[in-house]
Amino acid sequence: MREIVYLSESKLRQFVPEPRRVPRTGALRVTSPFGGIDMDAPAPDSEQGQLRHLRDVYKHVGLVADWYAAPGLSPGQWVQFEAPLRCVTLSGAHRDLVLFVDSASGRGAGREDDGGSRLIMHGSVRHLRGWTPMSVDGPALEAENSASSLGTAFVTRAGQVVDTLSRLRDPLATEATPPRTAVRLHGRGVQELLEALDDEDGGIDMSAMMTGYARITGVLPSTPVSPRCVVASPLVVEYAVVDSPQAPE
Repeated sequence: MREIVYLSESKLRQFVPEPRRVPRTGALRVTSPFGGIDMDAPAPDSEQGQLRHLRDVYKHVGLVADWYAAPGLSPGQWVQFEAPLRCVTLSGAHRDLVLFVDSASGRGAGREDDGGSRLIMHGSVRHLRGWTPMSVDGPALEAENSASSLGTAFVTRAGQVVDTLSRLRDPLATEATPPRTAVRLHGRGVQELLEALDDEDGGIDMSAMMTGYARITGVLPSTPVSPRCVVASPLVVEYAVVDSPQAPE
């Protein structure tokens, strides 16, 4: 059995099966005095149909996905991940944005395959499956302009990133429109967001080993003071199967 934490039904609907060229086996043709009438068989149970569709999508994505720490990734690519992740939301206006962020405190333990990369994923709380995310304050999204006599506030770099990720959440808000241009993420803003989320990690490791598939939103290269960071939007997040330690003989 698999325990799914997050499943994007919107992304599932983007995958359309190849059209069949053979007659539908579920159709029944009834002859009447008024001519032939095609009557479709009852539709399969919606949940079972979704599970079958998910299995098909899994097979397809598994064939095309790269490892999330692989070099040369670009936006739009599918990646597979396995990492200790925390699931959080930001308090305030962006509380419908859910973030999966890897644990900085857990780096080095079971992280031989991360290639020094960090992972942060963004989505909608509506796609969570039986999981209550932790609400955190996060970074300052606005700051007061002290040079202005009016005391106006401006959006911080981290605030710009959070606003962009909120507009890209899946599904979009009813008043939002899909972006028509390439997504631009402020590199320093992403780092400030990660640093603020790391600071909220209050000493007790709340991360769980999770695995799944995601589509790349952007990749921030490493700097002398920060590792490479992969920003992505998940299709599915589930608990990873962790081998139990062997009892001493």
